Amino acid sequence: MQNLLSENPFGNITPPQTALSGKAPELAIGSLIQLVIGLLIIGAGVYALINLITAGYDFMSAGDDSKKVAGAWAKIWQTLLGLAVAAGAFVLAAIFGQLLFNNPMFILNPILTPIK
Repeated sequence: MQNLLSENPFGNITPPQTALSGKAPELAIGSLIQLVIGLLIIGAGVYALINLITAGYDFMSAGDDSKKVAGAWAKIWQTLLGLAVAAGAFVLAAIFGQLLFNNPMFILNPILTPIK
């Protein structure tokens, strides 16, 4: 019984090289921010594609009903406006990055350094 408790059941675990080099915290948070921003933009694009497809189907199936046609056009317009806002976010991020940090890619591709 004592022999089972004295051995490590998981074996030897070695940390990754980035954790040993001391560069992991600032790279990890920057990569996380970049991943979240990318996933949000991809999500917005997928949502816009699905919304455009459903709006097109609503438009085709509206027939002579002017309220359904107007609703479909409104949905198409709102989707395209949302895509413009998502694309404009990149432009605004580049402008603010240039003005505040003198690097247009700072907000979209952050590299954070620890405070010493």
